[in-house]
Amino acid sequence: MRKILTILALIAAATAASAQNGLLTPDGTYLYAQRDTCDLFLDVYDPADGSEKTFMGRQKPAIVFMFGGGFISGTRDDQSYNSWFRMLTENGYRVISIDYRLGLKGTNKVGIAQVNVLDKAIHMAVEDLFSATCFMLDNAEQLGISRDNIVISGSSAGAISVMQAEYEIANRTSWASVLPEGFNYAGVMSFSGAILSRKGKVKYKTEPCPTMMLHGTKDKLVPYNQIAVFNLGFYGGGKLVKRFQKFGYDYNMFHFMDYGHEIAGSMHTTFDLQLDFLEKNIIQGKKRIIEAWISDPDVWKGSGPQSRKELYSR
Repeated sequence: MRKILTILALIAAATAASAQNGLLTPDGTYLYAQRDTCDLFLDVYDPADGSEKTFMGRQKPAIVFMFGGGFISGTRDDQSYNSWFRMLTENGYRVISIDYRLGLKGTNKVGIAQVNVLDKAIHMAVEDLFSATCFMLDNAEQLGISRDNIVISGSSAGAISVMQAEYEIANRTSWASVLPEGFNYAGVMSFSGAILSRKGKVKYKTEPCPTMMLHGTKDKLVPYNQIAVFNLGFYGGGKLVKRFQKFGYDYNMFHFMDYGHEIAGSMHTTFDLQLDFLEKNIIQGKKRIIEAWISDPDVWKGSGPQSRKELYSR
């Protein structure tokens, strides 16, 4: 079993400062991998005291989160996610927010012509997610998680990473070979994600785990539909859902009409949709296929980059 390393010195000052600001602070910070270029950590936020940790007599899953930032920026403890983490923990969920390497850092253009660079960045993030998963599985008891009850989630680049990770598992690729035989996540939650395929349309050899996708129909940063040239394609939620429909996979798909990439940061305002998916599709194990087109003025609209040109030319 791998040794858990609690980085007390790193979190002591941050915990004190965050407490003064009323922010949720991690209950533990752990080194899960050492790469040539950096060390990778994960933060664990335990369910809040007094929160209900079960639903219908079943344990609620741990929620692993991968931050957004176009593979050029972002941190596991960005304050913009803090209130969402609090919402989850106050509802009895354990949150695990992870580092991953930023494979496009320094890049000023990303498109089909740069597909090899994008492919490498995505799979670096997937590799790090799988390393974090192995660490969690090896230390499940100490971390308070169940090995078969882990949901992965992500925003933007993080959403691409979790969707790609499940694609690698379902297709039994070499990337997924580091995971225990037969392992899969309990579910996926993607906020503006996509999958990169070099083999044409996205296909799954085995059925993917229950998946919730949220995507803006006018997203110009992570395509809502697809960018495809011959067998090379980058497929967003609007295209992926057609594959899920065709084969009867377990999914909830929410098309946000006339929204752009801001849906990547809509975790706070779509929380009811998340709870419904977690409680019914994941915890109760119901195969509940939902597809909805949403126009909701209460869903957050942000002011961040809305296209690849805006993001990578900064």
